[in-house]
Amino acid sequence: MKRICVFAGSNLGNGSSYQVQARCLGEEIAKSGLELVYGGSSVGLMGEVANKVLERGGTVIGVLPTSLFRGEFVHPGLTRLIEVKDMHERKATMGNLSDAYIALPGGYGTFEELFEVISWAQLGIHQKPIGLLNVEGYYTPLLNLIDHAIRAGFVQERHKEVLVVAEDAPTLIKKLQEFVPVSFEKKWDQLAE
Repeated sequence: MKRICVFAGSNLGNGSSYQVQARCLGEEIAKSGLELVYGGSSVGLMGEVANKVLERGGTVIGVLPTSLFRGEFVHPGLTRLIEVKDMHERKATMGNLSDAYIALPGGYGTFEELFEVISWAQLGIHQKPIGLLNVEGYYTPLLNLIDHAIRAGFVQERHKEVLVVAEDAPTLIKKLQEFVPVSFEKKWDQLAE
């Protein structure tokens, strides 16, 4: 594993623990000799992770659609900025550059990015580990929703194996490095065996 794509909020959230854990993740990425791939912004939790990786002398690759340059502030210290035309190209580029994914707390954009890579894993488009940094139980309701979908018959139990969950950055990075790719025979229950 060389590069980790991090999805994170463009806001800081309420409570200092989100910022502290974002910085801890940046510290752990740099300490592990990994490179950060992310949305390229200098604000929110995204900026906190990037700041810490850069502060520790690590490599940070930002991917940002040109149309968002006014809405999101491009991080001035990026090792490399990749300009793309739209959000679809942004996500595809980040995915192509990365060997694993981590979702920090965030809002709709983070959820959308997270579920896209989960769906791609379920369909066999990639076999990269997907980590959730469950700061103060932020993702516990989401994990409960996934369990509910499993009980309701819309998600297969084994598809939950693509998620790697931890409450702190060192544990999460270690789990991602030890992850054994998951391969699924079929997604659809109604198809004949």
